[in-house]
Amino acid sequence: AVVSTQSTGMALVEFISAAFMIFGGALPYIPQYLKMRQESSSEGFSLKVCLVLLTANILRIAFWFGKFYETPLLIQSIVMIFTMLFMLEVCVKLRKEHPLSSTLRKSFTDFEPSDFWNWSTFSDYLQCILSMVVVISLLTYAFVDSKTYVEGIGTLSLCTESTLALPQLFKNFSSGSTQGMSVKMVMLWFLGDSFKTLYFVVRAAPLQFLLCGSIQTFVDILILYQVLSYGDTKPK
Repeated sequence: AVVSTQSTGMALVEFISAAFMIFGGALPYIPQYLKMRQESSSEGFSLKVCLVLLTANILRIAFWFGKFYETPLLIQSIVMIFTMLFMLEVCVKLRKEHPLSSTLRKSFTDFEPSDFWNWSTFSDYLQCILSMVVVISLLTYAFVDSKTYVEGIGTLSLCTESTLALPQLFKNFSSGSTQGMSVKMVMLWFLGDSFKTLYFVVRAAPLQFLLCGSIQTFVDILILYQVLSYGDTKPK
């Protein structure tokens, strides 16, 4: 009976850990979404955070086809892709409702490097993302049997994800302010990344995952330092 109770307890802990791993990454964006809705502005949030996470998770899914890893990590990638698409749509909508600069139409199909990831409509972002999916899918189909390719996209995925918070860090630095950014989002980033790193250690996940978690946690700490340093300073 004791063994049975312990087994049930362990199974419950593993279930809760897996559920947190799947949905925990999306939780930080709830306070950021609420803050943007409250202020009717997305200017404090870096859209490049969405770019980083979309790219990283598309690559991570491709990596799964060449090297199977735990199912919760795969489902997490799918959940994060839909979360980032939702955040993108909200940000683009708010920018159209409350434009702060020129209303000149910027399109993905213009292929203007200076306008990259700063387009006018959500459909432009979708075109870019779908193009990325097609290219990565074709490459993975062609080279899925190549260990070098598979390990390469795995490493690239985790390296990309490890830079998740860097766009927000640079945006705060360039504006000299953290106004418009949800501090709760960053706190949840920090807690989630710390938990994730520990999870990778306990579950003996590939080294790429561990490095990613460690770098993310460090950048989260830097952003929290910015919050303390900038205080209520308004953007430049």
